[in-house]
Amino acid sequence: MSLETQFWIETIALWQPVKIAFLFAWGAGDPLWLQVLKRIFLLMPLGAIVLGYWTSVLSLPTIIVRHKRRTFVSLLLVTWWDLARAIFTFWGGVFRYLMQLVVSVLGLVQVLLVGTWAIIQEIIALPIRMIRSVGSNVLNPGVPWIAVAMTFFWCVFEATIFTYVMTSLVIDTLSNLAGTEMTETAVRIPLFLFMLFIVLGSYAVLSTWAAALRSRDWPTIIKIGIVELVAMFVEVVFLYREFVDALVPWFAQHANGNFDLGIAGTLGIAGVTWLGLRSLTWFLFASAGTPTMMAIIQGQGVGNRDIVGQAQPGFRFFSETFTGQLQKEFQWVGAEGQRLLDAFLVPPMQVVAAAINFVTLLVGNRHLLELPLHSVQDFKDARSLAVELSTARPRKAA
Repeated sequence: MSLETQFWIETIALWQPVKIAFLFAWGAGDPLWLQVLKRIFLLMPLGAIVLGYWTSVLSLPTIIVRHKRRTFVSLLLVTWWDLARAIFTFWGGVFRYLMQLVVSVLGLVQVLLVGTWAIIQEIIALPIRMIRSVGSNVLNPGVPWIAVAMTFFWCVFEATIFTYVMTSLVIDTLSNLAGTEMTETAVRIPLFLFMLFIVLGSYAVLSTWAAALRSRDWPTIIKIGIVELVAMFVEVVFLYREFVDALVPWFAQHANGNFDLGIAGTLGIAGVTWLGLRSLTWFLFASAGTPTMMAIIQGQGVGNRDIVGQAQPGFRFFSETFTGQLQKEFQWVGAEGQRLLDAFLVPPMQVVAAAINFVTLLVGNRHLLELPLHSVQDFKDARSLAVELSTARPRKAA
């Protein structure tokens, strides 16, 4: 028999126990529950033991030529100790993970139940908090929402009146232009929107003029004053004049003889009516509501302010207590997920790290990974490991 044939026979004979051990750990012919248990608890530790055994066998002949032989032997024994501890940690870690999983599931169920009950309480208490917030905004300095609501209501009311007064005139005008008869339904909705924009624009011009008067910006005062006169002329001639014309039969009913109001009287009454309505509404609510509406339209945003001008938080759908509790629950979920991840990954990675240390001990005369591992943060990435391997001190010749 040749030496080569004898070498291969002896090699196969050495690998035969390993093959038998892996077949036993794989458990192909065992019941399913036993097969699962063997593959979970035996397969990885057996692979690490086989790798450690063969690296130890290969490293024994190199002791003769190694520098610091006693240190190398000590490291080899320590590596076996780390592997044994990692295997037992892995076996215990499986049960620890199952217990941690049960605790996490129970905690998650508790969080869901408590969170659902808290949401129900928040929904029930929402009307009360809204009423309290509205009352606080009314009594304390802040956004004048009542003035905003009254200003918008007045604009809608005034636009409704002008729509009713101007409908017949607009229908006649559009019918003559289009050559067909227009219906009231097709005219009133766009006419109402048009009137609403005109009234809102009138208050916007008045608000800008008042702001310029307060700041005494004379160029702006003159410019906005001209715009306000033009707006007044348009509203008096086209809107309030029609309103006064609608009241002419009432004037004629209470007049003696022939009644002729005339263009001057009509425009005079319309102008006084415009001035009176604008003055009353401006000093009552529009002076406070119009700037807020303009800020909303322009996208500048509004917010509650205290006496010294500091911003105050507005109304929130959820209370601060519920928000704080929700943040704590999210923090708990994150921490519990991290603990569950550590319990799942750290035990098997201990076995892998111990097996890798055998290889680096054989090649580099040092351990690559420090054991034990405590959390996922202890797992080093490939770049840091490559840097450690490249910066490792070369071994000195014996």
